[in-house]
Amino acid sequence: MKKKWYDYLWIASIIYMALGFFNILFAWLGLICFALPLLISIFGGNKTYCHKYCGRGQLFDVIGGNLGLSLKRNPPKFLRSKWFRYGFLAFFMTMFGMMIYSTYLVFAGASLKEAVTLLWMFKLPWNWTDTSLVAPWIAQFAFGFYGVMLTSTVLGLATMLLFKPRSWCVYCPMGTMTQGICLIKNGKEIKNGGEG
Repeated sequence: MKKKWYDYLWIASIIYMALGFFNILFAWLGLICFALPLLISIFGGNKTYCHKYCGRGQLFDVIGGNLGLSLKRNPPKFLRSKWFRYGFLAFFMTMFGMMIYSTYLVFAGASLKEAVTLLWMFKLPWNWTDTSLVAPWIAQFAFGFYGVMLTSTVLGLATMLLFKPRSWCVYCPMGTMTQGICLIKNGKEIKNGGEG
């Protein structure tokens, strides 16, 4: 089967993480990964983004499937359960809200914290990037958002290693949100983007 352009979006995921490492302001590009799935599910009533355009899911397929770095076991049932998926979404959105709040504090005059938080606990100093050309709140959002993207990538990689390559997809917060939107629009559930 001939590959299409969107079959290579996993490269964009690698480029995004690399660009953000060297210049944190590139983290703003990650908003595309937030907006597109929501817009596609709102206007299309489906999970096309998850199935076709999610570069992160593709990346896990490449690393776990093509390179064989996955144990290829079924993910445990609790990961697929509604209580876990919606609970994880609520937790993730709380962390996202706290990131927005810290951005607001910097906007209101608090000092910029040049750190990326990994797994919502570990602050990684990130002071080698020049953020002097933008307002401090713009940089603060970038640090926080890159932390969100890095954390979800690390969780996805860990899940990929232990289970099937796209096991992250069964509890991905974006996948859960788009699932909820499709349920509201269509009155039925549509299968998540990955293993389920």
